[in-house]
Amino acid sequence: MNIGFIGGGTMAEAILGGMLDGGVAQAGDVMIGEPVPARRDYLAERYGVAVSPANDLVVNGSDLVVLAVKPQDLHKVYDDIGGRFTDEQSLLSIVAGTRMKSLSDGFKHSGIIRVMPNTPAQIGAGMTMWTCAPSVGQAHRDTTAAILSTIGDEIYVDDEKYMDMATALSASGPAYVFLIVEALIDAGVYVGLPRDVSRRMALQTVKGSVQLILETGRHPGELKDMVTSPGGTTAEGLQALERAGVPAALVDAVNAAYLKSIRLGQG
Repeated sequence: MNIGFIGGGTMAEAILGGMLDGGVAQAGDVMIGEPVPARRDYLAERYGVAVSPANDLVVNGSDLVVLAVKPQDLHKVYDDIGGRFTDEQSLLSIVAGTRMKSLSDGFKHSGIIRVMPNTPAQIGAGMTMWTCAPSVGQAHRDTTAAILSTIGDEIYVDDEKYMDMATALSASGPAYVFLIVEALIDAGVYVGLPRDVSRRMALQTVKGSVQLILETGRHPGELKDMVTSPGGTTAEGLQALERAGVPAALVDAVNAAYLKSIRLGQG
């Protein structure tokens, strides 16, 4: 299957690298449309793929086209390649906040796949939710699942409404985690640890805790209780977090991002 990319930025490169390393596609089957000459040269040299400044060439030579541009550039791309797709082609969009109907109207094409990855996909540890129009054939669905599995975990949903929820939780989620980790590091420094030591301890604590959840399959609350001795230091720390409203603040953050995603999708 020939796969094209409209846009050759960071996330496009993550998907490209994942699918080549995972054997989902060969370099000779890929073409990337990228306007920046230096970026084209880099992608061609690094991955051995064909590159072009002309998006219409990418569309004409591809079975599956990955749309990886910024939302503000969409209308230019609509003007550039709208109406050029055949019924046998599918368009896989990673453009944030853009609904399938908008993409279908803009490109005058029904075979739309909407994908919401997150930044850990850059190291093969991403979480991606995706959905697609009924007109997308099984071969392109299977290829999409295979591509996304090379950059982490992937979940398919039938209803597009879940994409706003994924945006709020998994796409925005890394920023929440980075904030928490940063605060833990600063807290370690506050109580007297050298910053490099605090950073090392905080990162391994978060990594190990997530691994423990994954490998034991236990509920996070159960594992939390195992750490919390009656009247102990952990209980005291957890009470401080509760008093500060941290659990509720995380719920509010996800809900605020969810509502914002809905508004963006409505234009």
